[in-house]
Formats: sequence, structure tokens, C-alpha cells
Amino acid sequence: MNDRLLTTKNVVLMGMFGALAAVLMLFEVPLPFIAPSFYGLDISEVPVLVGTFALGPVAGVIMEVVKILIKLLLKPTSTGFVGEFANFVFACSMVVPAGIIYRIHKTKNGAMLAMAAGTIIMSAVGIVGNALVMIPFYSNFMPLDTIISIGAAINPAVSNVWTFAVICVGPFNIIKGIVVSVITALVYKRISVMIHSIGTAGSKRQARA
Repeated sequence: MNDRLLTTKNVVLMGMFGALAAVLMLFEVPLPFIAPSFYGLDISEVPVLVGTFALGPVAGVIMEVVKILIKLLLKPTSTGFVGEFANFVFACSMVVPAGIIYRIHKTKNGAMLAMAAGTIIMSAVGIVGNALVMIPFYSNFMPLDTIISIGAAINPAVSNVWTFAVICVGPFNIIKGIVVSVITALVYKRISVMIHSIGTAGSKRQARA
């Protein structure tokens, strides 16, 4: 399986998708009606998810690694690498389950199921990861009471770390997963055709040689 994955074509594709994801990661849009402004929505998972559907879940992990490494070259960490590590974990919690499900059910309905499951899993992992790691870490830069009060200003039900994670972070990741899924659904078929046409053209050149 590794031999089939690490062909020249696939390595190039993983590098391209990972690099595009890194660039997209730099552009964030806040959702102040859902979560504090230091949570920014980006669509960097779109090229990774497209690549995962085309090449498999292992490729998805590789592309996430490439994304983080290139992002660090473009913009150094401001969180002691904790933010980048969390992004890697949360992103993998979406693309890997989605890639596994789609590999088993390679249909339109299978893709929809894969992206829905990936969104739910990412949201759940994001809640736990933020409550146990991210929010306590950011309390080194901003007092925890301030973080909670910012969340409470958005939703009065926020009163502690866990309610912050459930009420703010959970819906934020669900919205991100939906946006990523919709864009992926719109572009995947065209990109998939291009990927397969590249492979077909390469095979024909080898046959003529």
C-alpha cells in the first residue's frame, strides 16, 4: 500500500494539496456570534479533504503534516507550537475518519456520510482538546476568567472551561466542518477527474516509451 501511495504522482499531489492548505490556513474569518475573535475559521481542510478522498486517509495525515510545516515557514508560531499541533490533531480527526468511510463507500452518499461523520468527530475532539489543552494553555497569555467572560458575553450560559468548549468551540467546529464539506462537495468531482486524467496520461506515455 505504501508503494502505491508513494508514487511520484502521488507525492507531487500531496505536496501541492498540503502547500495550498498552508496558504489557506493563513486566511481566517472570525465568527464573533459563535466564538471569541481569537478563533478564526479557515478552509485549509478543503484541499486536504479532496486529496484524502482521492488518495486515502494515510495521504490525509501526510498532507496535514506538510500543511503545518509550510505554514510555519510562512508564518512562525505564536503559541509555542501548541496551536499548530492542535490544528493538526483536530484536522486529522475530520479528514481521517472521512477518508476511511469514503474508501469503504465510494459513492455520493458515502462522501456525504464521510464528511458528516468527520465534522461531528472533529467537533467532539475539538471540545475535549480545547477544554483540556488549548484553553488552559491560552490562560498563560490571557487570564482564564477573561477568556470565560468573553465567552459569556457571547452566550450567558458559558460559566467555565467546559461550557465554553461545548457552547463556543463545538458549534464553531460544526460550522467549519459544514463550510469545508460544502466546498469539497462542489469541487471534488472536477479535481478528481483532473487527478485521474494525469495518471492516465502518464500511463500512456510509459506505454509508448
